[in-house]
Amino acid sequence: MQLVSNNQVVREYSISLGGQPQGHKQQEGDQRTPEGSYILDYKKEDSSYYRSMHVSYPNASDKARAKALGVSPGGFIMVHGQRNYLGWLAPIMQQFDWTDGCIALTNAEMDEFMALVSVGTEVQIQW
Repeated sequence: MQLVSNNQVVREYSISLGGQPQGHKQQEGDQRTPEGSYILDYKKEDSSYYRSMHVSYPNASDKARAKALGVSPGGFIMVHGQRNYLGWLAPIMQQFDWTDGCIALTNAEMDEFMALVSVGTEVQIQW
């Protein structure tokens, strides 16, 4: 994952995605990370995964697609750290796509990410 400001890469992170990362998220439970333009719309300090920032998925297009398929689009997609009390496993966990559709960083990287990125930041998620 790249953080970009004024067309300059500020920081790059090795991330873990959903367990089935290829392809845009279609519905709740598909373990895919959504692709497209979203907003980081709030920070969550009492997360089950260290610290987190919420991604504004689903957007109107995601909701319409899910409705046409007769499924729930899902939600609660976050950029987050490691599961609470298991941060020491990050060197292993970050080698796999293990989330339910979120974007995972190490806890130290999550601290840096939250210091660098403000609520309201637009994100472009693409595979």
